[in-house]
Amino acid sequence: MVRHAEEFRVAWVDTDASGRINFTAPFRWVEATEVALYRRLGLLDFGRAVPRRKLETDYRRALRFEDEVVVELRVARVGRTSISYEWSVLSSGELAIKGSHTLVHVGVDGRPIPIPDAVRDALVETKAAANLR
Repeated sequence: MVRHAEEFRVAWVDTDASGRINFTAPFRWVEATEVALYRRLGLLDFGRAVPRRKLETDYRRALRFEDEVVVELRVARVGRTSISYEWSVLSSGELAIKGSHTLVHVGVDGRPIPIPDAVRDALVETKAAANLR
């Protein structure tokens, strides 16, 4: 399955009054990493029709303003209409946050529809996906 990583720095807006990250900050980093993956694979249009269905997060270490982090995103499963990702946020090489999310491909009516073969192939690194890079 495909993997992608992006680097971020904890911004002032990412923190709360305690000086630690607000619990929502990692979701923005993960979403930006997911978009970067779609961009790399030539799938930006696909990323517009995939609302989140499930999200799990385990905060293991506090992050503070100006900390540098790396978000590592991995495709865990590609189903008929959904994709599940697993991800981690590392700081100084240590696991700070671990999470996962599942999204569903929907049509204009908001109902689940099958993931196109080209998208599936790209996300599971088939030979056809090699032509996208």
